[in-house]
Amino acid sequence: VQLVESGGGSVQAGGALRLSCVASGLPDSNYLMAWFRQAPGKEREWVASIISSTGTRKYGDSVKGRFTISQDNVKKTLYLQMNSLKTEDTAVYYCAADLTCVGKFGYWGQGTQVTV
Repeated sequence: VQLVESGGGSVQAGGALRLSCVASGLPDSNYLMAWFRQAPGKEREWVASIISSTGTRKYGDSVKGRFTISQDNVKKTLYLQMNSLKTEDTAVYYCAADLTCVGKFGYWGQGTQVTV
């Protein structure tokens, strides 16, 4: 499995960005995809996740109501729409895949920087 993120950049507070994560090698069976982020000097934080088969989504409290995770199963692409961005959203954002759906993410992208 390979994951490649894109879409990061610099934006003013209150602005929006959409991150993409193109996946290759994913199975046809059910899997869990997620976005994480890590700010300088801080631990990695889970942002949002989505179940491939059902589209069920969950969000961290810090982004709920502002961020939207979505997927295109045909294109094998994961998205993160980020609205009303705050300075505290500044971080490197990573997409990750869990093929066992138990919350153990064994596959990670290289990350994309978001600066607000």
